[in-house]
Order: sequence, then structure tokens, then C-alpha cells
Amino acid sequence: VQLQASGGGLVQAGDSLRLSCAASGRSFSSSVMGWFRQAPGKDREFVSAIRWTHGSKYYAEAVKGRFTISGDNAKNAVHLQMTSLKPEDTAVYYCATRHSADYVGSDVSSSAHYDSWGHGTQVTVSS
Repeated sequence: VQLQASGGGLVQAGDSLRLSCAASGRSFSSSVMGWFRQAPGKDREFVSAIRWTHGSKYYAEAVKGRFTISGDNAKNAVHLQMTSLKPEDTAVYYCATRHSADYVGSDVSSSAHYDSWGHGTQVTVSS
């Protein structure tokens, strides 16, 4: 199974970008897909996630109201619409998926909840 993130680029503050993540490979299954990001010199942090079972969506406080996650489980694809971008959004953005079943009380904001990761796409926001 491979995850391929795309859509990153160099934009100005206030602009928008749409990231996409597509999964390929046989017997792909996913209970949760998420987006994380890592800025230079910082730890990887949670951005957003979607649980396929109920379609529940989750956002980090820093992006709530500006970013929107969407996707199609049947197509093994997830997107992240980013608006009102800020310089502090600059980072490499990674998509991730959990292949095994999700469970009540699980923490979708924890990177440990995911078992496959894409290579990331660079987002740079200039001021």
C-alpha cells in the first residue's frame, strides 16, 4: 500500500491550497485517514482526520475554521482544502491511514494511531 500526497506549493498569506492523498495497492482498507504536518525544527503535529465509519471530522485548533477535510473511502482518497493560509502553516504535510479497525475512544490526533504514511508534500506560505 502506498499513500501519495500532492497539491503543495508556494503561496502567499491569505491564499488557498488543496492537498490530495491517494492510496494505491491491493486489499487497501482504511478506518481513519488523517493529515499531519511538520515544520522545520518542530515535531510532527496533527492537522485533521476523518473517520470513515461515521464520517466524523476532526481538526487541530490552529486550523479549525480554515481547513476542511473531505474524502471518498471507496476511492481511497482524502483531501484537505486549506484557506486563509498563514506563514505558520508552512510545513511538510503528510497523509496517513489506519488499516485496522478503529475503536471507541481512539485518539485520531495521535500519530501512533496510524500505520501507513505518505511521503509528504511541501506547503510554503510567504508573508
